[in-house]
Amino acid sequence: MSTRPSATRRTILRGAAVTPVAALGVAACSPGGGTRPATPTAPVTLGTESEVPKGGAKLYQDQNIVVSRAEDGSLKAYSSLCTHAGCAINKLSGTTLVCPCHGSRFDAATGKVTQSPAVAPLQELSVEVKDGRIVAGPPAV
Repeated sequence: MSTRPSATRRTILRGAAVTPVAALGVAACSPGGGTRPATPTAPVTLGTESEVPKGGAKLYQDQNIVVSRAEDGSLKAYSSLCTHAGCAINKLSGTTLVCPCHGSRFDAATGKVTQSPAVAPLQELSVEVKDGRIVAGPPAV
């Protein structure tokens, strides 16, 4: 006869209830999982050039791209997928991008991390203006 106490029905049910919740937490923090949005692999036409003010930025959520314009009028584009866990960033406050998953913040003008947990900058994309419209594409080289 074992001296170990046997598991009660309550213990087993509690364990069964916690397991799916723990799995969701792990899935939320892991990149990939089949639902991760993609960075463009081909040029994507965004909005008009006038949508991005000098010294400002515009977030194109459907394409996972942020475009910023320097005071000299030059444009920069970055993937708006957080480099911490791959979440799609959905908030732009001024020129600060805020990730909804873990609170990482990025500078939309430079792609640099301004608040962790992310440590890597956003992926820079190529960007140009064609016929008055912004076109962003695969990563800049």
